[in-house]
Amino acid sequence: MRESAAARLFSHLSARSGGDAVVFAGRTLTFGDLESLSRRYASGLAALGVRKGDRVAAFAESLPEAIVAMLGHYRLGAIHVPINTRYRGEEAGHILEDAGAATVVVRAGSESEAVLRSLPGKRRVIVIGGDGGPGAVSFESLLESSEIPGDPPVGDGDPAVIIYTSGTTGKSKGAALSYRALVANIGALTRLWRFSEADRLALTLPLFHVHGLCIGVHGALLSGAAILLFERFDAAKVVRSFADQGATIFMGVPTMYVRLLELLDERPELAASLARGRLFTSGSAALPAAHFEEFQRRTGHRILERYGMTETLFTLSNPYEGERRPGTVGLPVPGCDVRIVEENGQEAGEDAPGEVLVRGDSLMTGYWGKPPETAAAFRDGWFSTGDIARRDAAGYVSIVGRKSVDVIKSGGFKISAREIEDVLREHPRVREVAVVGQPDPVWGERIVAAVVLRDQSAPVDAVDTAELLNDLAAFTGESLADYKRLRAVCVLRELPRNAMGKVQKHRILEVLGKE
Repeated sequence: MRESAAARLFSHLSARSGGDAVVFAGRTLTFGDLESLSRRYASGLAALGVRKGDRVAAFAESLPEAIVAMLGHYRLGAIHVPINTRYRGEEAGHILEDAGAATVVVRAGSESEAVLRSLPGKRRVIVIGGDGGPGAVSFESLLESSEIPGDPPVGDGDPAVIIYTSGTTGKSKGAALSYRALVANIGALTRLWRFSEADRLALTLPLFHVHGLCIGVHGALLSGAAILLFERFDAAKVVRSFADQGATIFMGVPTMYVRLLELLDERPELAASLARGRLFTSGSAALPAAHFEEFQRRTGHRILERYGMTETLFTLSNPYEGERRPGTVGLPVPGCDVRIVEENGQEAGEDAPGEVLVRGDSLMTGYWGKPPETAAAFRDGWFSTGDIARRDAAGYVSIVGRKSVDVIKSGGFKISAREIEDVLREHPRVREVAVVGQPDPVWGERIVAAVVLRDQSAPVDAVDTAELLNDLAAFTGESLADYKRLRAVCVLRELPRNAMGKVQKHRILEVLGKE
């Protein structure tokens, strides 16, 4: 009888019960610990009334308890809903309401707990590391349950997680990912990358995004690898994980590699520690070729770039064995079909730009509760990514941009320019605004606002842009996550528009390029 997808996720918990599973801040959980703790947590949740199909949100930092919670949700057939811990009230509230999550896991004393407490409506709150306070339940108290639930009551096509998109075209949408999609795609990718029980993954990526949660946590569960878990990225700590903790793999975004290279500039001798590793990967934004080449020169490692997104998981990757071409995201991952098409739907020619379409087991089952939006995202079974790419003669794909200029990729995040514009329009000094992503060697793209001020009594070049930037950045910071913060401001007398009145953002970028 074929093993179910959920059973494959749990297989190493018993098969490698004594092996290291999660190492965090001096604590070590074995696979056997994950087995026992997740069962007890699931039993405690069931006693509270959580059932199959219920959505349980995790609004918690990268902690071992967050992994235990996710496994416990799976054991009940509840759907795990991770929330970006940088989100504030409007963003987090939208996800909780949209997903219908009546139960939320948070860490005691965290900003996420404060945000959650400020939101209207009643929810069951489970607090990690505290007594919970009025109306809340201690996470640790749930682990005292002695009842042991059986195997996960789920089918391969049932949703395991709902991961919310970055909201690049408005309010974020929840991509429902099935057990089949997770196991088929992450299993194929980690086999491609040769993940094994001998690996120790230095995981600094957040557990609310497909990069860290899906490749990192699910990849380790499927392969039996250990996770060296960090609450946040710190270049020096990453180096020490290779020097002192036996790390073999690091997965990052381009900004992280910039920080690692800066550290190696200060302390060149640390390159020897990174050289001990087996694999370094990069994703979420384009890695500049100069950084690829400099990292190879310093450590001997050629960074492996890949491509994916929330709705499709991971569809393209440079090879583990074979040529890793800087500036490309490689070839289709086994189980994924990829097309590059022109606007008329015809296949784009060699090196010609076209939209990336994806088909395969890795695709989401749909946007949660949004059939019309789901239908609009597909063309005859192919998911339309909105990314523009080229394919060379050898089949290697290079991502060259977005169909929409309203999507900014900064620091590994996809950010909606429109969302920032909506907030800035509420500022009393702003009459009109257009937000763009300007190419940046550290951030990939930096967030820049072109602003038309209400008070135009002073010449544009007389405006104190440093003071204006601080004012606008503080204003957006009150309601948006800090990674959406403005990095620069350009003051214009008027925004460039076409004959139909539409703002021409490419012309704003041209102006910025001349400064």
